[in-house]
Amino acid sequence: MSRRGRVTVGVLVGVFLLFTLLGWGIDKYTDYLWFQEVDKTSVFTGVLVTRLLLFLAVGLAVALVIVANLYLAYRLRPLLRPHSAEQATLERYRMVIQPRFGTWIAVVGIVIGFFSGLSAQNRWKDWMLFQNSQPFGVEDPQFKVDVGFYVFEYPMLRYLLGVAFTAIVLSVIGALAVHYVFGGVRLQGVGDRMTAAARAHLTTLVAVFVLLKAVAYILDRRALLLEQHVAPNLYGAGYTDVNALLPAKEILAYISIVVAIAIIVFSNAVMRNLVWPGVSLALLAVSAVAIGGIYPLAVQNFQVKPSQADKEAPYIARSIAATRAAFGLTDTKTTAYDADVVTPPANLAANSSAQNVRVIDPQLVSEAFTQSQQVRGFYDFGPKLDVDRYTIAGKTQDYVVGVREINDQALTEQQQNWLNRHTTYTHGYGLVAAPANTSCGGLPVFVSGSLGSTGTATNCASSSTDQIKVDQPRIYYGEQSTEYAIVGQTDENKKVEFDRPQPNDANAEQRYTYDGTGGVPIGSFFRRLVFAIKNTESNFVLSDAVNDNSRLMYVRDPRSRVEKVAPFLTIDGDPYPAVVDGRITWILDGYTTSASYPYSQRINLQEETTDELTGTGTFALARDNINYMRNSVKATVDAYDGTVTLYEFDDQDPVLKAWNKAFGGDLIKPKAEIPASLEAHFRYPADMFKVQRNLLTRFHVTQPGDFYSGNDFWAVPNAPDGSEQTKQPPFYLNVQLPEQDSTRFQLTSAVTPNNRDNLAALISGSYVDGKPQLEILELPDETAIPGPAQVHQRMTNNATVRPELNLLQTNNQAQVLYGNLISLPVGDGMLYVEPVYVKSGQNANAAPLLQKVLMSYGDGGRYVVLADTLSDGLEQLVALGKSQAPANTNPGQTGTTPPATGTNPQLTGALADAATALDKAIADVKSAQQANDWVRWGQAMAALDTAINNFQNARNAAGTTTPPSAGPSAQPSAPASTPASPPASAPTPAASGG
Repeated sequence: MSRRGRVTVGVLVGVFLLFTLLGWGIDKYTDYLWFQEVDKTSVFTGVLVTRLLLFLAVGLAVALVIVANLYLAYRLRPLLRPHSAEQATLERYRMVIQPRFGTWIAVVGIVIGFFSGLSAQNRWKDWMLFQNSQPFGVEDPQFKVDVGFYVFEYPMLRYLLGVAFTAIVLSVIGALAVHYVFGGVRLQGVGDRMTAAARAHLTTLVAVFVLLKAVAYILDRRALLLEQHVAPNLYGAGYTDVNALLPAKEILAYISIVVAIAIIVFSNAVMRNLVWPGVSLALLAVSAVAIGGIYPLAVQNFQVKPSQADKEAPYIARSIAATRAAFGLTDTKTTAYDADVVTPPANLAANSSAQNVRVIDPQLVSEAFTQSQQVRGFYDFGPKLDVDRYTIAGKTQDYVVGVREINDQALTEQQQNWLNRHTTYTHGYGLVAAPANTSCGGLPVFVSGSLGSTGTATNCASSSTDQIKVDQPRIYYGEQSTEYAIVGQTDENKKVEFDRPQPNDANAEQRYTYDGTGGVPIGSFFRRLVFAIKNTESNFVLSDAVNDNSRLMYVRDPRSRVEKVAPFLTIDGDPYPAVVDGRITWILDGYTTSASYPYSQRINLQEETTDELTGTGTFALARDNINYMRNSVKATVDAYDGTVTLYEFDDQDPVLKAWNKAFGGDLIKPKAEIPASLEAHFRYPADMFKVQRNLLTRFHVTQPGDFYSGNDFWAVPNAPDGSEQTKQPPFYLNVQLPEQDSTRFQLTSAVTPNNRDNLAALISGSYVDGKPQLEILELPDETAIPGPAQVHQRMTNNATVRPELNLLQTNNQAQVLYGNLISLPVGDGMLYVEPVYVKSGQNANAAPLLQKVLMSYGDGGRYVVLADTLSDGLEQLVALGKSQAPANTNPGQTGTTPPATGTNPQLTGALADAATALDKAIADVKSAQQANDWVRWGQAMAALDTAINNFQNARNAAGTTTPPSAGPSAQPSAPASTPASPPASAPTPAASGG
């Protein structure tokens, strides 16, 4: 290469390195400023220093081993080489390599060391845990070694062993190549094929490799406790492993040591050739196959399989106990619940738990929040709201809550310029809350967060003032804060941030200037330049909007902030806002996890936490495989200044103790420092509950024989409306379940027997005296109480309810949406509540309105009502129970089980004729709509009005149920102008209850 070419290459390499290092340096500098803002620089420096040290230590160690062996091979080269065609061919390579041999091996060492260091720096978590390991105080059942060895030390030891294997293998390959190039190893010519020096060098490396294999066999013995071996589909060492594989691994370790010694002795001291070393290696290979493979296979097939249940029973018991301990299931309280009362009790309407059932669905009501409380088109509450509890006027109950944030995607094209996006529309305003068990005109009853008067038609506020007091309602840090924001002004009179509309004039605006401590100060030109380069935005240095008082807010969504401050935590997918001491605070649950708890069941975190709501307001967790999990941290993020605080919640978790020690001991605040006002809003974490619930479907069985048969396993039901084949999510309720002393805010979920749809148990998670408590209400095996899917089908196909549901769908071509179906044990029976929302088909942007509450008691088919409100439905159920004598009072007894269809008896006489006429009238209305024949539509509507009245009169005369709450007044009027397009489909009501 010419001199100019070398200069050109050098310049290009220099420019590449400059920009690479510049980008890396800017990223690290801005990261440091962010950590400085949240006062967590110990995390930044701790992680950075650890990664750099691992990069240098491992990279340098691997490079030195390889370079040393390459150099040793070069020094051991023979001075005289026999003449041969092979050596003549290799001479040209020697002429290129030998003059700069030091440079060549340095380049090889740097390249290999660089990639080895890159691999090592990603192991910073393993190294920090290794350095700061804590005892669990629990021994594994096989080796009687503290579990802390597996969690903290084993992963790093395994990695270091892999690094050693890599270094030795590369050294053997490299040394063999150097010996061959310089004549130490020959394929042609007279004399030995390998010089004594080359033989000694290479055989020593092979012996070291075999010794490492002996260490691997020793670690493999411990690894058996972490792998899937126990039948059926359990983890840990089973009968074959303990009685065949463990002794085999130990024998192979001893054989490896003997083989390593034999390689060195026979190749260098006794016979000085490679025959016996080769025989030794062959012996090791044969032993590995025979002792480590054939013998365990024989034990499995001839001893275990004929009586597997008995042989594996002790090891199944180990897996059950370890799994329950690793996932916090050990103290689960199981109570039998017969649910043998099928008639609504007389005191049902007065039951406080029944009155507290949530009918406001946080997912379906989000659009109603947005349309009723947004005031401006760019405000948004997100796709799903949250549920919390507040005490107002001495009464504690559930509230559906959401924060009014700015949706950057909803800004108009004119508002999308840089100044508006980053300096004007910087924050949201207010926490909006509504009771979870009531509505007003189909809309939530808002008790806080309203921006002035917007009319009683859309704002059903129960009071003129906020009942949940917020001193600082501005939201600078929220789930929809995807853009960076520049706040702060030199001139206090120049307020540029849009704050909110005027209370009495929606077209007027109030402006605001941020005065908090959030954000990174960017008053200096240097910092502006740095962020201009990072964000590729020249306005940082050119715009007057950036001044001496400016602060830059970035990484603003709460989940990302906590993940950045505590990168060792897995953050729950559903952060929620709460008003704590007058400030809006985001509360997040943090989990410590591990994948190396012996004998514990390994799960995929994403698969176990995915349900109907995942991706709709909740985040999907990473696809991590874990076998240990603790809700060890409660984290908070202040919505105004972004302050991140981590509180210790599980003060017994060794993993959290190790991480806290790794970062100086003060990163996590002690549990005793949690303010009572904050603790009042803690709730059982959803993702933790999903994992525990899914595991309990199998691990509620604690007897090995029963577990092996699997006859009593449960399953998590799919969403009951069948709209998506996804798991039904758990629900937060403020209720008192059987065997509980008082009302609790708890997470509940129904489970069904495996491959069946009836109800098997109810699982709940709550806090008792600040500690998590899992409880199971288990129904008898022979129960006929239906599960969520059966209940939904029976209620919606009920002869009385079906016509009214069809009317809701027919009117205005509306879409009927079913909310969360809640199963609640009340009065020694089961109460089912499912809100019914209606979304107008005439307006695609219309919010779903809560029109009815579908309720049933007992078997889900006999006592069914479709009421306007929750309280009305409870009263109607009581009245229905008094008017109808139950055909069965104990669904658990054979021969008295209600009809499998779960519906009322077939209609007869005048009632059946009236129902048939009603079906025909509804069909005529749909037919007229589809044909766009509005004259016939008017006639059909008049006939429908008559059919409804006739059906109501016939039903009242028969005395079957209370009168329907829907009537002709709910029918649509004829269109004034252009007819709407007809509905694609609408189910015909089955008057006979089918």
